[in-house]
Amino acid sequence: MGINFKISDEVLGIFVPIFIYWIYAGIVAVIETAFPKYKMQTTEEQDEKNLVYRSTVIKGVLVQQSLQAIIAALLFLLTGGANPHDVHAAAHAAAGGGTGAGASACRYIIQFATAMVVMDTWQYFMHRYMHQNKFLYKHIHSHHHRLVAPYAFGAFYNHPLEGLMVDTMSGAISFLVSGMSTRASIFFFSFATIKAVDDHSGLWIPWNPLHVFFRNNSGYHALHHQLHGTKYNFSQPFFVFWDIILATYYMPQVDHKNEDKQK
Repeated sequence: MGINFKISDEVLGIFVPIFIYWIYAGIVAVIETAFPKYKMQTTEEQDEKNLVYRSTVIKGVLVQQSLQAIIAALLFLLTGGANPHDVHAAAHAAAGGGTGAGASACRYIIQFATAMVVMDTWQYFMHRYMHQNKFLYKHIHSHHHRLVAPYAFGAFYNHPLEGLMVDTMSGAISFLVSGMSTRASIFFFSFATIKAVDDHSGLWIPWNPLHVFFRNNSGYHALHHQLHGTKYNFSQPFFVFWDIILATYYMPQVDHKNEDKQK
């Protein structure tokens, strides 16, 4: 008799985004080695400008991901991994009503869009406040800005309190408000992770689809990490509408080295 081994959606929801983080960061490392012309700053320039060792960044990210895993486990435990929308849809289908692939796809699109807006809203205002409050910036958010020239695997390098208040809380709230299932959350948070890593990659690749569809990209975020850009571009990780609405959007014409073009 064979052993039926199945990994639950809850376990996948906890660990897949973490694995995706390091896998995509590794892919970025391969790309920047193969195509150094797309790096906004060289590795030597990154190491010279940054105020923290890469080994320290790795340790910080692992701490952040450990906290993330604990909160995700508690969230799935408290919610039971199911959302009311999916339970209602399953009951309706069992009664012979059916939902149809189109209706299901529409529901998932709405859930993902809602989660993206909620996450962006939470992170914009929390991120901006971290900059405006001198105490919070000095003792908490400045940890992330030790990466003056960010790189891919430093995307989640934060003070643990910021990681909890900004990243983890925005994920938990977007999950609850959108009503997505645990299985849907695997895909959503994996994409959000890819987006965050790409935004901190230090690469400006013209054919990158994330740059085509999102104005919030690696060039936009790299500018925020520069000294003259810390008062702008607080949006993360998807859209820039809050920056535009509240007049904190700043994206001058830049070349692939992320330097303002002189006219």
